Amino acid sequence: MIKAENLTMIYGKDFKAVDSLSFEIKPGEIVGFAGPNGAGKTTVIKMLTGILKPAGGRALIAGHDIVKDPLKAKESFAYVADNPDILLQLSGIEYINYIADLYHVPAKKRKERVEQLAARFDITDSLGMPMRDYSHGMRQKTMVIAALIHEPPAWILDEPMTGLDPAASFELKKMMREHADKGNAVLFSTHVLEVAEKLCDRIIIINHGHDLYQGTVEELKNAHPNEDLEQIFITMTGGLHEKLS
Repeated sequence: MIKAENLTMIYGKDFKAVDSLSFEIKPGEIVGFAGPNGAGKTTVIKMLTGILKPAGGRALIAGHDIVKDPLKAKESFAYVADNPDILLQLSGIEYINYIADLYHVPAKKRKERVEQLAARFDITDSLGMPMRDYSHGMRQKTMVIAALIHEPPAWILDEPMTGLDPAASFELKKMMREHADKGNAVLFSTHVLEVAEKLCDRIIIINHGHDLYQGTVEELKNAHPNEDLEQIFITMTGGLHEKLS
């Protein structure tokens, strides 16, 4: 449902931020996309969602090529960016309605979805306020509601738990599991393997745009006996060396 085929991104003349990365998230799966800061996670996500055009390879969402068939591909996914600070002059409900208009969500369905999602995130009473007056967490909740308003089969979430309070983070994880259990696909980036361990069916670990690991957390731990997840992550990504250098 979410597929990367040899995705490559080059900045400048020859800096490969992402180097021939391939993976697939199938229906019914939650996949964690892990790696240290600067690993290339956001660049990959921007290629998957059509924000950046790949220098090589291709990205497909529900079978639609994001470059060749962008409208169909974009209708098929919800995208939550890593920065919720956009269109802050709008109120929360104005922003949600703006996104719903782009996806032609009918008024009745829109109202039901907003009521349902706002209640789950405990933000109903704040939707009439300008988003510039929101905390980071409230903005993040609003971005999630807007992204999910058209109920697409694929979710692509870039560090979605950042800034959320524990209750909202727990609720979003429940929603991700519910969505996958309905035969849909979820890809979310994180640099915390403990989150991925509790939630994901599989994880993908990259660093410097290279594929380091694809599989389950259990398989990863079995391959690194006597190490906890933090130690495994540091060993695989060279994080300790980078901190000491």
